[in-house]
Order: sequence, then C-alpha cells, then structure tokens
Amino acid sequence: MAKAVRFYETGGPEVLRYEEVEVGDPGPGQVRLRHVAVGLNYADTYFRNGTYPIPLPNGMGVEASGVVQAVGEGVTNVQVGDRVTYTGFLNTLGAYSTERLIPAAPLIKLPETISFETAAAMTMRGLTSSYLMRRIYDFKVGDSILLHAAAGGVGLIVSQWAKLLGLTVIGTVSTEVKGEIARAHGCDHVINYSHEDVAQRVRELTDGVGVNVVFDSVGKNTFMGSLDSLKRRGLMVCVGTASGPIPAFDPVMLAMKGSLFLTRPALADYIADPAEKAALAGELFDHVGNGRIKIEINQHYALQDAVQAHRDLESRKTTGSSIFVI
Repeated sequence: MAKAVRFYETGGPEVLRYEEVEVGDPGPGQVRLRHVAVGLNYADTYFRNGTYPIPLPNGMGVEASGVVQAVGEGVTNVQVGDRVTYTGFLNTLGAYSTERLIPAAPLIKLPETISFETAAAMTMRGLTSSYLMRRIYDFKVGDSILLHAAAGGVGLIVSQWAKLLGLTVIGTVSTEVKGEIARAHGCDHVINYSHEDVAQRVRELTDGVGVNVVFDSVGKNTFMGSLDSLKRRGLMVCVGTASGPIPAFDPVMLAMKGSLFLTRPALADYIADPAEKAALAGELFDHVGNGRIKIEINQHYALQDAVQAHRDLESRKTTGSSIFVI
C-alpha cells in the first residue's frame, strides 16, 4: 500500500497527516511513478499554511524523483523504467508520497550523472537558480549581486553559479556558521543581518555604489534594506517572502531611490515552455554532473517525519537542501 502526507485544513506543521493511499492505473496523459527521493521546499509551507490557497484535502509537496512504473494512453515523452524528476505547483502537488499518479508533461528525464537524491534536492532550487542566473538579468563579468539567505538551498546554488559568471557575491546569513557555509560556496563577502545593517555594509563593500541586482527571498523584513542596497537603475528580484508579505508601497519610491526596477518572478513561467525548460535543465545538469556546482544535502528525513521537517524548515535550522528518502 502506498503512503502519502496529506492535509485537511491549513495551519501549522501539525496539520500534516501520514496515511495510506490508493494509487490506481494511470489515465490518459498520466504515469504511475515510484518515488525514490522527495524534495522539501520552503514553498511547501505556503500551501500548508494557506498563503497559497488550494482545494482541501490535498497532498503536499511539488518536487521528487523516481522511476516510471506505468504509462497511460498518449504518453510519449517517457516510458516504463525511465529515471525522472519533476517540479511544479498545482499540477504536481502530492510529491510527499511513496508512489503516485502524475501528469507526464512535467517529467524531466535524468541523466545517469545525476542521482535521485541530488535530483530531488535540486530540481526546483536548481531550475530557479538557472532562470535567475540566465533569464532575469544580462550579467557581465564584474557585476555584483546581493543574495539573501545565502546558505539556503537556492542561495548555495546561485552563489556557485554567480562565480562561474564572474560576479561579485555579497551574501546575507543569520549565524556565523551559515556565514562559513556561504563563503565556502562562493560568497565573496558575508553580512550577518542579526547584528549588521545590510544596506550600510553593502555600500561600504561597493564604495558607495551599490549592487546591480538583489535576490531577496525573505520579503517583509529585508525589502527596504534590499532597495537601499541597489545601485542607480538596479534590479530588485523578489523571489520569496519567508518573513511575510511585502507591505504595500507607492511605486514612486522606486524613482526616488534611483529609478530602480522590481520584479516578482515565478518558476512556473520560466519552465512553461518545454523547450525553455529543457534548456534550463540541461545547463543545470551539465554544471552539476561535471562538478562545477555542488548540491549540498544537509538534512535527510523519513516521509513520516514531515511534521518535524516543516518545523525545522520554518525555524531556520536547515542549511542547503533537505530531502525525504523513501
């Protein structure tokens, strides 16, 4: 009997339930997939707590890797026995499971150079890093970035990718231990926001100029400091709201702070086109498969420990990537 983590109401980690589920035969356009590893992402907490409203009851998780067990009518992109990974949102909810039915369209074939565990740890984070580095801004050697949550799953990949592009990386962290991790993965400078003023330190580190781009996954608590860290006509990229939603503001403030640009991108819009998704995944797999980018899996959980995993995630006890091992 297959097992899955589901929830029937929104709330804290305690609403998650580990239970037996029936998995039938795949319908048209579907496959039955046996999971080997499942990704744990901060975005999962947004579904659980209601930030991202979805019909209930529902499954949890949007990212996993495994082996195709059966294919439904009309499926041509994968076949039985293929090693695959996937990430998404509404069309892939239910990843916290041992086995499941899933549309075939989101599936990405895994090269032999990428393990199931690595794939589960990096598909969402890696594709996010891929579009942030390759689609958001036309980076040039010598450009600078401010990277919040530099010791997190996306942060560690972005910082390594940024160094491959010849960028100067300023990372923010909450502890000295996380600072050492960030430095080991490419951050040229680290700011501990627990006791340092981020914008002030960025100005000091850039001779008063500011950075070209800020990648801010924290939101409410860092928004103003991020804007104040940008150079004239710099780009603010809001990629998450871990500390809460960004307060409403008058866009004229962007003009007053240097004709700044602001965007709030979503991964779904950068992998909606199959050709673009394949290109982003291909570049990611090449970097990881050849060792230019290392994926740090620092937390491993059993699926039945999903409640504790969410508690660890929200208390910022984790670094790098976290996965469930089936």
